[in-house]
Amino acid sequence: MEAKVSSKGQIVIPVKLRRKYSLKKGTRVHLAEQNGSIVLQPVNRAMIRSLRGMFRGGNLLGSLEAERARERDREDALRPRRAR
Repeated sequence: MEAKVSSKGQIVIPVKLRRKYSLKKGTRVHLAEQNGSIVLQPVNRAMIRSLRGMFRGGNLLGSLEAERARERDREDALRPRRAR
């Protein structure tokens, strides 16, 4: 299916897709970029249920800080050393 973007940045979602995904006036949607594509996902109970438990069992901030430290170490290892 194809749609044209208006001067206001709006698109019309074809009726077949609106019916299939129960998109009605006022339905909230989540927009994301994924692998070079734009993904539009209705914010409904099924979507919210799919997110349940996503952050369970861990310290998200601690995990992100540890990952960043590992990245910094890799970058430092690749950086040429300067002569003193």
